[in-house]
Amino acid sequence: MADIQIGKSQVYASDLGLGTNAVGGHNLYPNLSDETGKEVVRVALRNGITLLDTAFSYGHGHSEELIGEVLQEEEFDRARAIVATKAAHDPKQDFKFNNSPEFLRNAVEEALQRLQTNYLDIFYIHFPDENTDKREAVKTLHELKEAGKIRAIGVSNFSLEQLKEANTDGYVDIVEDRYSLIHREHEKDLFPYLEKHHISFVPYYPLDSGLLTGKYDQEATFPASDLRSKNPDFKGERFKEIITKVDQLKPIAKNYDATVTQLVLAWYMKHPQIGIVIPGAKTPDQVEANAKAVDLHLSQADFDKINQIFK
Repeated sequence: MADIQIGKSQVYASDLGLGTNAVGGHNLYPNLSDETGKEVVRVALRNGITLLDTAFSYGHGHSEELIGEVLQEEEFDRARAIVATKAAHDPKQDFKFNNSPEFLRNAVEEALQRLQTNYLDIFYIHFPDENTDKREAVKTLHELKEAGKIRAIGVSNFSLEQLKEANTDGYVDIVEDRYSLIHREHEKDLFPYLEKHHISFVPYYPLDSGLLTGKYDQEATFPASDLRSKNPDFKGERFKEIITKVDQLKPIAKNYDATVTQLVLAWYMKHPQIGIVIPGAKTPDQVEANAKAVDLHLSQADFDKINQIFK
């Protein structure tokens, strides 16, 4: 697994990470088992996946607690794990977004306690609020970085204008935002800015709720109780068009003796403007399967072909 430098920081992480919203994220998924969640984290670490991407909003801190418990186990070395967490939802304000210096300082301290560690490798402002000057918010994180509490500074879900304000002093190391083969709007404006300022990029929803795994056919339907039924990507002609494109990946994946999921993850890892890809996993088996994508060495011709299919 290749190690990727996070922006201009001294943090290096595996190019394949783990998204942990299904580790303790009881508010996001029904019927989650804490023990399964912890095993997901263990299997990731055993497979050389060093970056664990969590957030306060995953179970209101419970995901952080479970990861903290695993990192205390004798088998694992905290120094080898790269822990990234995020905060913005303020419990004292009915979970409204808060980026104020006071909130961010408290959020970092509380995350350190839940994760049972004395530093966070990456800390993101999870969502922008409406009032806080973004430069001031990041200055607060820079002070925490100088104090050794965090090692790299990130923002998530910021518009390009908000990012520019946040990065006035050049302190932002990493940006996490929605991006996938299906959702590519950021290529036009965001990617050139990140490249110019040496800021790393992490896409969330890289498999687009399973759309990019090859598990659906055009006849698939979703009941009203399923969140996907409200997602435009899962409806009508849009859904059929996406599935037609995903079907074109199947013969390419077969040539590599790989799954469509592994092929797509390999595409992200080869992408010059993507730092780390963080697919989520609900089971240890999914982590094992995702980890195999690291051994899939995509040719430039196939990278370009996949790029073209989804252009």
